[in-house]
Amino acid sequence: MAHRSVAQIWHTLGRADAVHGLYYLLMHGVFALWDGGETALRLPSVLAVATAAVGVTLIGRMLAGPRAGVLAGLIFPLIPTVQRYAQEGRSYALVCALITWSTWLLLTAISRRGGLRWSAYAAVLLTACLLHELAVVTLLAHGATVFRSGLPHAVIRAWGIAAGCVAVGLLPLAAFSTTQAEQVDWIGFPDLWQTTRFVVAALLGLLCARVLGRTEPAAGQPVELRTLALSLLILPTVLLILLTPVRPLYVDRYVLSYTIGLALLIGAALDRIRREATRARARALRGAVTVAAAGAALAALFPVGAYLRTPQSRQNDADAVAHAVREVARPGDGVLFMPARRRVWTLARPEAFRGLSDLALERSPVASNTLHGTEFTPGRIRARILTARRIVAVHDLAGQPLETDAQEAAKRETLRAHFEECESHTVTQAEITVHARPGSC
Repeated sequence: MAHRSVAQIWHTLGRADAVHGLYYLLMHGVFALWDGGETALRLPSVLAVATAAVGVTLIGRMLAGPRAGVLAGLIFPLIPTVQRYAQEGRSYALVCALITWSTWLLLTAISRRGGLRWSAYAAVLLTACLLHELAVVTLLAHGATVFRSGLPHAVIRAWGIAAGCVAVGLLPLAAFSTTQAEQVDWIGFPDLWQTTRFVVAALLGLLCARVLGRTEPAAGQPVELRTLALSLLILPTVLLILLTPVRPLYVDRYVLSYTIGLALLIGAALDRIRREATRARARALRGAVTVAAAGAALAALFPVGAYLRTPQSRQNDADAVAHAVREVARPGDGVLFMPARRRVWTLARPEAFRGLSDLALERSPVASNTLHGTEFTPGRIRARILTARRIVAVHDLAGQPLETDAQEAAKRETLRAHFEECESHTVTQAEITVHARPGSC
């Protein structure tokens, strides 16, 4: 998408992925400056996490002191979810960084007042929402912080105006994206692994909040760290989970900013333990043991980080899929993508598919201004399949729900009736299967 022209991107957004439009345009600009392949694709996410870590440090410093801020900033990039999205060429790390800095701007506006600061807060948070519209749930966390901090009416009113500006600015994109709502039909009820991760993070945050106890806000800052951090950690995620019966929308990366609250709580709790341990010898041993336990827990994250840097950690490894196809295919073979959206696996390494005939493809993704291209009618697909002697099928793993549209049914039925399976290879979440005419394997 980022390598298409601005006009092509714009036309495609009218059909699909409007919610990611700003990110596509941003990456188009990055590639225009430097077409550095995967490095250029991933570099904005790496820089975003580094920038977010600085923001977390400043927020912690503002609310709990210099050491708490530094500890929070160091812990933030060690959180496994943050490590994952720091590596990926997607918008989520950028959104998290913008939410971090919008939070810092919120605290600055509350403590120092001034319309310009509120305008900057609204502009940064709106940009986060335009990069991914579900960032708007951050308003719930910020609103809870504002209302629970006993702030003057003028401050509450200023925040309300800023929040309203964010909502109004997002409204056109949100309204238009509802016409493409089928793109998130794959989201179901929260799976056990994602829910467990959030519950563990929430419990850890609550434990740290208990260690902190009720504390007075820092000098000159009317907001307490626990109030802000727990709101960021819990409220946006809980809201998306509660909306599941109405419309499933919870995916952990959509609320990656919960890690901001978690890092702030851990950093402040560790600083509190350190200070308590220095006050009395009776507490020193307990404090040392606690700090050692915290250090051991953080050290345990390093193997997780190492795993996240392996191909096995990726559910959809386009490089591995391309390599597997290249290993089994012969020049002149046909190729089928089942379902059609799996054609995206070819776009990262198109050279691996040269010499193969895409039997179902009528118009390419670029020519059709779509994400996956457009396909022939079922009858035409069937006729083209029957002209091939060997076919490489790239499809989902067995047990995944089958697409019910006529084109996908035609692919499956024609292969079943006129070809036999020669070999099959599993590559992360993809299955590469070679089919040939009976007796030709």
